Amino acid sequence: MRFATRVLLLQLATVAAVVVVSCVVFLLLGIQQLRAEAENSALNIARTIAADPDVRTEVTRISADPGTPAAADLVDGPLQTYATAITSTTGTLFVVIADDHGIRLAHPDPALLGQEVSTDYREVLAGNEVVTWETGTLGVSARAKVPIYPLDASERGANASPVGEVSVGFEPASVFDDLPALALAISAVAASALAIGLIAALLLRRRFERLTLGLQPEDLVALLQNQSAVLGGVGDGVLALDPDGVVRVCNRTAADLLGVGDVVGRRLAEIGLPTVVVDAVADGTARDGVVVGGRVLYVDSRPVQREGRPIGDVLIVRDRTMLVGLSERLESVRVMTGALRAQRHEFANRMHVAVGLLDADRADDARSFLGEQLARGPVDYPVAHLDLISDAALQSLIGAKAIEAGERGVQLSVAADSLLVPQLDDLEDVAAVLGNLVDNAVSAAVRGAEPREVEIGCYGDDMRLVLTVEDSGPGLDVDDPFAPRDIETGADASTGAGDEDRVHGWGIGLRLSRELARRRGDVWVIDRGRTAGSARGAVFGARLEGVLRPARRNEDTP
Repeated sequence: MRFATRVLLLQLATVAAVVVVSCVVFLLLGIQQLRAEAENSALNIARTIAADPDVRTEVTRISADPGTPAAADLVDGPLQTYATAITSTTGTLFVVIADDHGIRLAHPDPALLGQEVSTDYREVLAGNEVVTWETGTLGVSARAKVPIYPLDASERGANASPVGEVSVGFEPASVFDDLPALALAISAVAASALAIGLIAALLLRRRFERLTLGLQPEDLVALLQNQSAVLGGVGDGVLALDPDGVVRVCNRTAADLLGVGDVVGRRLAEIGLPTVVVDAVADGTARDGVVVGGRVLYVDSRPVQREGRPIGDVLIVRDRTMLVGLSERLESVRVMTGALRAQRHEFANRMHVAVGLLDADRADDARSFLGEQLARGPVDYPVAHLDLISDAALQSLIGAKAIEAGERGVQLSVAADSLLVPQLDDLEDVAAVLGNLVDNAVSAAVRGAEPREVEIGCYGDDMRLVLTVEDSGPGLDVDDPFAPRDIETGADASTGAGDEDRVHGWGIGLRLSRELARRRGDVWVIDRGRTAGSARGAVFGARLEGVLRPARRNEDTP
């Protein structure tokens, strides 16, 4: 049996029990009220008869006679006539008048006149009124007994004694004439209460099933256990929203990735998440490359329905910082590999020329050619002042970037005041940081006016490497909605990479470069560019510690 059905039956049983108990109580109260009304009516009628002057005079006269009155005299006597009239008028069962010895002076059955009453009369003759249910010669009745005093009782005061009694009774049938109507009314109320209880129980059951989407408590328990296991076991962040946009579920991974605390019960738009995350939920789409708190995240929002009814949205959050970082490093390795491939190709061409000269017995020309190539260097990259950088790998990286920039119409050069004598000890981080800065600068220069240029500055001592990258682009302007925003403000765009470029992978490189650089130093904005009439674009700086190989000391130096 389903839980909702059990609850419904329990509610109906409870309502039925309450209704039955209430009906019994009301019925008992009704019976008690009818009994009390009959007793009060009998008492009032008896008091009225006992106070009648004729009755008091006649009873006093008969009681004064020491003998027993004859029944024949009582049948047509004034008391019998009076009692008969009262009985027919009031609808009582009987009106009995007796003297101070309990002898009936008036009775519905004339045959019993002149005989002693069948019930105790001593308490009444002692001056007390008695109201009770008793069984007499006419059966069970609700009766009231009132003493009859002589007319001069007020003159006698406390010494006056009753000279007789009046007993008035109602039969049970007349007392409980209204009981069927009362029982019918109580039954109607009980049926109405049961119907209301049934309707309320059905409505509660329907409401319960709507709230639980038809799930039973055991299903909810299993669902909670599964949810806890899944949310605690998966590596992705999960954030669930109800149809009103209120967070209902947020596992620890999602809270850590999004940089929020306890957000359950709060609206998504009020917890300080980037606009791109809120828009992803509103659109029900996936967004890649979202930078939150120094992490590069992938967010995917999907609406959830059950039986065609929308019940909210689920936001999946994945940390792609390490993956993007590895991709950036892989890109740097790819660029370096391309540079080495070009260098190898150039070296092979030179060797072919040298071999050709030797095969032609032109040894002097071959010697002159090789000497010239030795003086020119390994590969002729179109980069001015590249010779100021002594590290061959860094030269190759800059040369490869220069070739890529040239394909986009941007001239890449090394600053004339650059000076880098030590060799690189950790090329990967340098390549990732410098590659990102150069790529973003080239993108910014493409958006600028002619001439499109990017200048790299390299400065190093024994351990520290300082890089500067300047472009001829439009610079950083936070007032321009399509312009990149400063990384110092926590934005997720980079130099020259506006919102319209994110679909091509731009917009997170600068932030990623900064995260990589912070392991050894930092990345910052030196100049926003295009200020005070300057034609120069933005200038970024990077400082990396411990990426240079310390110079070897001369062993002969004391």
